[in-house]
Amino acid sequence: MVTPVMIRTYKLYKVLHLEPTDVCQAQCPLCSRSTNPLFTDSHNHLTVEQILTNLTVTDVQNLDKMFMCGDYGDPAAGANTLEIYRYFRSVNPNITLGMNTNGAIQSVNWWQELANIFTLPTDYVVFSIDGLEDTNHIYRRNVIWKKLIDNCTSYINAGGKAHWDMLVYKHNQHQVDECIELAKTLGFTWFRAKVSKRAFIEGLEFPDGYENPRIEQGDINCMALQESSVYISATGKVHPCCWLAHDLNSTLQMADVQATWNTDTPNPICKKTCSTVENSFKNQWQREIELC
Repeated sequence: MVTPVMIRTYKLYKVLHLEPTDVCQAQCPLCSRSTNPLFTDSHNHLTVEQILTNLTVTDVQNLDKMFMCGDYGDPAAGANTLEIYRYFRSVNPNITLGMNTNGAIQSVNWWQELANIFTLPTDYVVFSIDGLEDTNHIYRRNVIWKKLIDNCTSYINAGGKAHWDMLVYKHNQHQVDECIELAKTLGFTWFRAKVSKRAFIEGLEFPDGYENPRIEQGDINCMALQESSVYISATGKVHPCCWLAHDLNSTLQMADVQATWNTDTPNPICKKTCSTVENSFKNQWQREIELC
């Protein structure tokens, strides 16, 4: 647990990224759950009390945005996810709330409750849907299509703003236009299609016509500093960002990684993720469409 002495360095942050749990029903092959041999499904569930060990009520009131995503779990699987969202909205009525999810967890009633919390125009849920019924499960393994559609429909019909986020592979690239039309029919507000920069494995291929950009040396233009953001994992541990939190044993703080940026050996995660030459974000978005 992070000590209160360290809290003060985060007081001016405007964006809080939470991982409310390390639990997920899916078995996506390129997820950290599958690729990190040190990960064990330990069923951690972040609590409001843990968050307030790292932030004061005033800190929460000063935030512009809080969103849940994480490295190892799906926010919808969190035992305290709704409680955490309610707390943040109660002490900061103007805060933007967000979530990234595979969508096939919890009941339709749970998703209606979430929509009742996500009432601001800027609130959103990103549903990661990688194709249609015959292809989504190829990457989103163990994600049941009907449950996913029922849940996102329930959330949207209750007034929630939803974004469709699609990873494009060779096996589903022919469905992008169909996915856009389905997103419109269901009431999604945004559609995004992108190609993952993670190393591919057998059975997953880059789409035809796509060349993966090289990661080259360049100045570090830190996304976390740009956003004034900080990350708290499912164990309640504070990290500079979710990328650096992939290492479950990491104790690095922002000052530690910043000290490497102007050396011949910059932190390799920072170099890969936030280099100004080529990085994990550059050219990632292939199509981005506002639907309504």
